[in-house]
Amino acid sequence: MKYQPIDRAPGAFQQAVPPQAIEEMCRRAFGPGTEVLAAVELGGGMYNSTYRLEFADGRQTVLRVAPEPDRQFRSERALMRNEYATVPYLAPVAHLVPRVLAADFTHQVLGRDHLFQTFLDGLPAPQGLPLHPRPAWRGFYAQLGTVAREIHGVRGPWFGTVAGPGHRTWSEAVLAGLTDTAADLADTGTPFDDVEELIALAGRHRAVLDRITEPRLLHGDLWNINLMIAPDSPAPVITGVLDCDRAHWGDPEADWTIFMAARRPGTERDAFWDTWGPLAADPEAAWRRLLYTARHLAAVRLESVRLADPEQAAATVDDLRALLDRLARGVR
Repeated sequence: MKYQPIDRAPGAFQQAVPPQAIEEMCRRAFGPGTEVLAAVELGGGMYNSTYRLEFADGRQTVLRVAPEPDRQFRSERALMRNEYATVPYLAPVAHLVPRVLAADFTHQVLGRDHLFQTFLDGLPAPQGLPLHPRPAWRGFYAQLGTVAREIHGVRGPWFGTVAGPGHRTWSEAVLAGLTDTAADLADTGTPFDDVEELIALAGRHRAVLDRITEPRLLHGDLWNINLMIAPDSPAPVITGVLDCDRAHWGDPEADWTIFMAARRPGTERDAFWDTWGPLAADPEAAWRRLLYTARHLAAVRLESVRLADPEQAAATVDDLRALLDRLARGVR
């Protein structure tokens, strides 16, 4: 088997999967006679280890392998199992989502969760979009608005991660997630006092959060890096939606997609709102969005620690402090 891992530092978060383990995973999933010709590690993702596999019968498959359990933050625990539980709920956009061919959570081969998915043709959007003139990007963001609206239209049984545990109210889910993030930051020796302030503010304004009474599906990480586009189209066309491992039930305006779409007003991103629809205009919704932005910044800080990016982690401090000051004034 041709084995092509990405060269990483010994202490990097993502750890290569030995070739012998890949071959054994394939035999368990597809039969003892399965012959793997090549395993090429794919870049782009920052959590799981991902390989494009080529088999002797001509098939191509994607293998994704989760980090070892003891390397996972409590706020990111068992993300692959959450993705596995989420796929059936992505039925409105199923034609864009890779199919799961097999999954193995036994840890008998390597001690790490792994699954196999169909290989999607196309270019990652960060690579494909620059091949098109900027005015054409509006069509891309309008398509993204449609995809997000379809996902957000799915109703759920509780608040919190799709795989559970579920929470009875939205405030309980938000507070549980923030508490885990604060504990993870504490474990890594990263400042988290401002996150504790955020938890206290959210607790004092539970009633504002609990105006959200109907759990909707949130992808959790739906943005350019997790989208594929057609390679030879005269305009950017979305052909794939990847990595729903952070999916949860909650307020659609809390999704990462909404945070990113709103970051650069006056650009081609504005086309997102043409198809997704307008944001809620009442003061309580505006306060919730500030809280959601602060929550995203806390998550970015934690991810920066995992990626050994202290500059990005430090950049969240002033922004989060400014948001805390605005949140403390309450609903206006």
